[in-house]
Amino acid sequence: MVKLLPRIQKLARVYHSEVIAIRRHLHANPELSGLEEHTAAFVARHLTKLGITYRNNVGGYGIVADITGLQGDGGHCVALRADMDALPIEEKSSVSYRSQNPGVMHACGHDAHTATLLGVARVLQELREHFGGTVRLIFQPSEEKYPGGAIAMINEGVLTNPTPDIIFGAHVCPDLESGMVGMRSGPYMASTDEIYLTIKGKGGHGATPDINIDPVVTAAHILIALQQVASRLAPPNIPTVVSFGRVIANGQTNIIPHEVKMAGTIRTFNEEWRQRAHQHIKNIAEKTAESMRATCEVFIDKGYPFLVNDSTAVNLAMGLANDYLGKEKVHHLDQRMTAEDFAYFSQRVPACFYRVGIRNEAKGITANLHTPEFDIDEKSLETATGIMAWLAVGALKNL
Repeated sequence: MVKLLPRIQKLARVYHSEVIAIRRHLHANPELSGLEEHTAAFVARHLTKLGITYRNNVGGYGIVADITGLQGDGGHCVALRADMDALPIEEKSSVSYRSQNPGVMHACGHDAHTATLLGVARVLQELREHFGGTVRLIFQPSEEKYPGGAIAMINEGVLTNPTPDIIFGAHVCPDLESGMVGMRSGPYMASTDEIYLTIKGKGGHGATPDINIDPVVTAAHILIALQQVASRLAPPNIPTVVSFGRVIANGQTNIIPHEVKMAGTIRTFNEEWRQRAHQHIKNIAEKTAESMRATCEVFIDKGYPFLVNDSTAVNLAMGLANDYLGKEKVHHLDQRMTAEDFAYFSQRVPACFYRVGIRNEAKGITANLHTPEFDIDEKSLETATGIMAWLAVGALKNL
């Protein structure tokens, strides 16, 4: 096991430029959720060149491939997952590999995730005689859009034949310096549900509000009242966020519209409270509208569950990461209110979803995820490739 560590570190360095080239190709050719046809074909071509067989069109454009070690009885399985989709964002960058698809950008690092997993495939395929068991590679579509590619792939058997003993997933992190990783045991990322409200009143001239039923004022009261869900109704030991990012009235300075539409999100870490919160939102919105002679239609689109990292899996991963990088480069993470459909995997298989640092202030790489300026320090791809390959082999040795 110890002998494999320097070999993996060396191979991660040797194939670093290749992984960068893969990432740049993917970054320049992003595809939105559910439309990853060319991305999947690109992944398939690389797997074929490596002599790795695969199944495609799993849960959409998903690809599943197995690398079987040649040592031992091979009874265990470790799964590795990378997502492939991009976001509807116009890139603001002058880099040579900037997006060639107007209005579409890899602003969440999924290009880096996919490139990393292809790099891991290259390393593990070369080291097959040094480990036993199966490493399942999961290239997942549609992480950014409900209902998500994870549940679709699960429904099509990605976690069967064989069933993984453990699954790892990684995500780039602009808050961590390049060369570092971060992990957390237990509940890590929040569930996410979308809230859609339609407030209906009676529109008319802005100068005669007394003969109208003003849905704009009603919407304002509902918006404020719903903050009670997080600040007054949520149990204080359960993190909860209620945010609204869209309010559309379509009136004019002197025209009160007939209706207002609002859209927002609720995120939390407890399924029982999650359901009660949905009912609170419905009751508050409807009763507030009623008190102002208006009506409110409430639709809550239930999204991803909260993501739970298995304590045994994280302890194993942290030990292996300490060996690979040194303890000073392995960080304990705080909980995040962002969401991930990797949560579906984590609720079925012992999981470790960890972060890979990509920040480099000297290079000006500090932009947050989901922004037009987002980029990564590509030196981080060497770390990402090596640590994921090491986690896979290390887990198989310790199962």
